[in-house]
Amino acid sequence: MALCLSQVFNKDKTFRPRKKFEPGTQRFELYKKAQASLKSGLDLKTVVQLPPGENINDWIAVHVVDFFNRINLIYGTMSEFCTQKSCPIMSGGLKYEYRWQDDHKYKRPTKLSAPQYMCMLMEWIEMLINNEDIFPTRIGVPFPKNFQQVCTKILTRLFRVFVHVYIHHFDSIISMGAEAHVNTCYKHFYYFIREFSLIDHRELEPLVRSCLLHVGVKFT
Repeated sequence: MALCLSQVFNKDKTFRPRKKFEPGTQRFELYKKAQASLKSGLDLKTVVQLPPGENINDWIAVHVVDFFNRINLIYGTMSEFCTQKSCPIMSGGLKYEYRWQDDHKYKRPTKLSAPQYMCMLMEWIEMLINNEDIFPTRIGVPFPKNFQQVCTKILTRLFRVFVHVYIHHFDSIISMGAEAHVNTCYKHFYYFIREFSLIDHRELEPLVRSCLLHVGVKFT
């Protein structure tokens, strides 16, 4: 019998607290609509499409927060396998290395261990999605003009979590019985960012081979 996400992943092991949508808001209703579509068994390519009459920025905002929560949960549960010793560099195999820059503490691209990078990443995303100037929650308050560019940066960095997990910790995913759940989360993420052209195709290259092998996603 297939396990549900909460049975596979420990919800108490998220790196950062889960971001929730306020009941009664448009974003909460969109979130419920997106979750209902996911549970309906519809093809993921269809699920990610913008519902008729909905605002694209609201739709993107809902998914960015949801992906943050889900990837945060996946990595938080697996963090015991990703240590300073096992992963002294945040990388995706031998060819790809990811350095951290946030224009605050790290003003230049800085080499960090994978656990350090993940911690900085989750804190940085949490700061952004809690910023009312970037992710407004009040009715009538518009999104900033650079909203989609900000989301592109968030999603690009979240994609790097998938890269690291698939390339360096896939055996742990299998041993946890989580392969199907991580693959589904990745497929959902991939089809969403492709639907709205939110990540440069070059950023996807590290997982081309892995995803054809493990997930069945064919890059286009």
